[in-house]
Amino acid sequence: MDAAYKKVNGNYESETGDGEKRGRRGSMYLEEETSNKSEVISCIFSIKEEVGALARALRLFEEKGINLTHIESRPSRTNQDQYEFFINVDSSCSQALDDVIDGLRKQISGPVHELSRSKEKDTVPWFPNDIQDLDRFANQILSYGSELDADHPGFTDPVYRMRRKEFADIAYNYRHGQPIPRVEYTEDERITWSKVFQELKTLYPTHACREHNRVFPLLEKYCGYRPDNIPQLEDVSHFLQSCTGFRLRPVAGLLSSRDFLAGLAFRVFHSTQYIRHGSRPTYTPEPDVCHELLGHVPLFADSNFAQFSQEIGLASLGAPDEYIEKLATVYWFTVEFGLCKQGSEIKAYGAGLLSSFGELQYCLTDKPKLQPFDPNKTSLQKYPITEYQPIYFVAESFEDAKEKVRKFAATIPRPFTVRYNPYTQSIEVLDNTKRLRNLADSISSEMGKLCEALQKFQ
Repeated sequence: MDAAYKKVNGNYESETGDGEKRGRRGSMYLEEETSNKSEVISCIFSIKEEVGALARALRLFEEKGINLTHIESRPSRTNQDQYEFFINVDSSCSQALDDVIDGLRKQISGPVHELSRSKEKDTVPWFPNDIQDLDRFANQILSYGSELDADHPGFTDPVYRMRRKEFADIAYNYRHGQPIPRVEYTEDERITWSKVFQELKTLYPTHACREHNRVFPLLEKYCGYRPDNIPQLEDVSHFLQSCTGFRLRPVAGLLSSRDFLAGLAFRVFHSTQYIRHGSRPTYTPEPDVCHELLGHVPLFADSNFAQFSQEIGLASLGAPDEYIEKLATVYWFTVEFGLCKQGSEIKAYGAGLLSSFGELQYCLTDKPKLQPFDPNKTSLQKYPITEYQPIYFVAESFEDAKEKVRKFAATIPRPFTVRYNPYTQSIEVLDNTKRLRNLADSISSEMGKLCEALQKFQ
């Protein structure tokens, strides 16, 4: 398997003091092996199912002297007459590959998506400018969703492995703008969900932050959150869009830190759709639908938390690799394992805590060390991945954390500033006077509305 995947998903498992066994995969999504990743360039192209079609496509590579290091295919779910091909080539072929891609686009009927980006020294890494650009890397995962490590509870279960492939295929064929396919979960899957759901729900009133507890009943009312029902990502995504503009997108496996954080800049959360193996409902070696729907989703419906999460994503766009690692660590200690002050108490808001029955109890005891959230210090903090955290960072509020992340983002060396335009769902790079003038006009218009509203209160 991929070296980066092994780094995140190493063969480890620990048993906590309360008997709950658990696995930890980096920051659920976040880990990046940039040295290995930069050696390979990947792309996906589609061709019609006809005699000689693949031979003609491969001839383009042969004519340019490009050696394919990996190729795989599968039927296209968006077009029954086409097959999709995923290929890897060595990065030394980068220049020649440009000509091949042009040839593919001119000579074949289906789309061509180049997935890898150049990471030459002192150049700004590629980042998506439009929400549809997320299609370009959504399948460039560090692991394929149906491939399981030998220590995975479902490794020897052929039915579970086939089921995982079904979920991976859904994510692989998804494109922005399409409805997320609905899944008919099995009885065994619903039983697993029920065990996790009921255990965690008993702790939320006393351990979860007020924002989580405010939203959770709404999810029960509008999205089918029940012990006997696993909610559909499409329904939850619509709910989030109506609350904060956040949306879900199915993903087949672990994305790199850079790609995952880039999604947050567009208020897009890449979410798994499969569920952990039923033989061990309290243990999962990877993020699953329980983690996403019970841990992440409630907070993405809160406007302050949504803005805070998006700030981390915006800070990642065009950032050097070393700062991506720092932002990933900030994400780990906030969105995944964050605590916050609420009145005289401290509550949990991190999804890794809110989806773990054992750690949700542990984090609010006197066993771990608590420190104030400061991105400059938090981003350098090392953390274990096979046991409960010895250190948690406590935010004064989501608003305070957001402002601190903004100030931290200003220290990232990049020759521009970015902002998200919610009307066009695109990133505006503020690197010339015209764009700055447009921003100033927009702010002036909003300030006018604010002044008008204030006058009416007098």
